[in-house]
Amino acid sequence: MKKIMILAVVALSFVACNKETATNTNAEKTTQKADGFKTAYIDTEKLMKEYQEFKDFESKFKSMSDRMKNELESDAKKFQNDVLDLQKNAQSKGMEWAQNRQVELERRQQTLAQKEQNYMQKFQEESAVERDSMVSRMKDFIKDYGKEKGYDYVFGTGDAASVLYAKEAYDLTQEVLDLLNKKYEEKTGKKIETKEESKKKEEKK
Repeated sequence: MKKIMILAVVALSFVACNKETATNTNAEKTTQKADGFKTAYIDTEKLMKEYQEFKDFESKFKSMSDRMKNELESDAKKFQNDVLDLQKNAQSKGMEWAQNRQVELERRQQTLAQKEQNYMQKFQEESAVERDSMVSRMKDFIKDYGKEKGYDYVFGTGDAASVLYAKEAYDLTQEVLDLLNKKYEEKTGKKIETKEESKKKEEKK
């Protein structure tokens, strides 16, 4: 029994030694590989603010939101006027008229509530789909850009940043932003001012 226990301890010690050696070897390999990494980062918050397609996206859905809001406010105002009319004329036009009018207004109130819910759902669904599609295209562009330029990692900074410090020389934000805007300009035919052009305009003022 003792011989079996001794053999087991020796075997475990041997496995542990081999595991430690392998771990050290892998760590050395990782360190050696890390020394050759080519990395950079992109300020994702700035990218989303200054990318023209995203600006157009925000403008489009703000207009859509304003149209829906104005229409709902107009419907609500008409409804409120009809409620006031009922209160004003209930006695003069009789109980039967008042009851029929009240049933009608209650039905309209439910319809207006459903209309508002449908508008909100439509707005959220359409904006989410378009936004997700745009973000997906941006990610694909950055991925292709990183491969083309030979980067091992391209980090993202912003509100959910994992990069706490990086040299400005590694900042790809403006370069990627210019390329994305150029691609969007070619796609839409819409002239987009570069940062330099915008700067020159400000200097002339």
